[in-house]
Amino acid sequence: MNILVTGAGGPAAVSFMNALSETGATFFMADMDYHAAGLYLVPAAQRTLVLPGRHPEFVADLLHQCLSLKIDVLVPTVDVELIGVAKARKQFELAGVKILLAEPQTLELCLDKLKLLIACDGLVPVPQFAIFNETFNDSDWQYPLIVKPRSGSGSRGIVKVDTPAELAKLERSSELLVQEYLPGEEFSVDVMANAQGEVLASVPRVRMKVDSGIAVVSRTVKDPELEACARRVAERIGLTYVANIQFRRDAAGRPCLLEVNPRFPGTMPLTVASGVNIPLLCLKELQGAPISSDELQWQELAMVRTWHETYLAASEISALADSADNIDDTACLAKAA
Repeated sequence: MNILVTGAGGPAAVSFMNALSETGATFFMADMDYHAAGLYLVPAAQRTLVLPGRHPEFVADLLHQCLSLKIDVLVPTVDVELIGVAKARKQFELAGVKILLAEPQTLELCLDKLKLLIACDGLVPVPQFAIFNETFNDSDWQYPLIVKPRSGSGSRGIVKVDTPAELAKLERSSELLVQEYLPGEEFSVDVMANAQGEVLASVPRVRMKVDSGIAVVSRTVKDPELEACARRVAERIGLTYVANIQFRRDAAGRPCLLEVNPRFPGTMPLTVASGVNIPLLCLKELQGAPISSDELQWQELAMVRTWHETYLAASEISALADSADNIDDTACLAKAA
């Protein structure tokens, strides 16, 4: 089996590949940046450069590369790529490529934090929230507040606002969301659902230390309340395959929904080590293979993330740099044709 994973510069792509290292699958790694570390974890012939996810020819070029490389399964791990690829699912399947990804309507709901909170309000606890546009009035709000983009990941663009004066300095936009500040512990719940939307696994982990949006110290925890909340959210959004659902406790200790990342998360290795190999289970579900109850059992475990170096000849990076120079619109349009 040939598996192509995009976003090779991020921890999610590397984590997915490592989780399936004993399956005998052949991995191809893709990224728009030839410096992406995950590219160099596979042989040179299994590295490929792709267009940025927002490029109008991204999907057509990716499909062409899947055909050229004889890819069986495509695993996108970059948010901006997800909806476009999901909408082209039939084109990929006609070419013999299965996509490990939820349906477009689920992705669109998850990738807009405002729509997600509206959909789940009343189903699970959610923080007080509003659009941060010109009509926003903070008279009924308690400081501090959180202002963040409605879309995006990795804690990018999130601002903690302590006073009305600080809030007044921020530019207002309908693309921004304001939320109450939640003072408690933050949790991520790795959820796996089958192709019919039935949740098979829900594994919470507490984010003990976070750096640039990635948990570097974490531990899985048996918490029936969190597990149940994550299951309800997954069912409401129509999840298939995998998502990472984030919660944070409010002042009363309730786990409030923050966001849903409908892709493989970077801290998936902890869930795998705890006993639930979600990448493997998703691959089995995609292939129609049975999943046993033993594969859904897990134990509490802690993780400390460390650096790991890969050494290679400088010429290998130079070779990909030359390939990057050759990628232009004309070439991509020719490939798509």
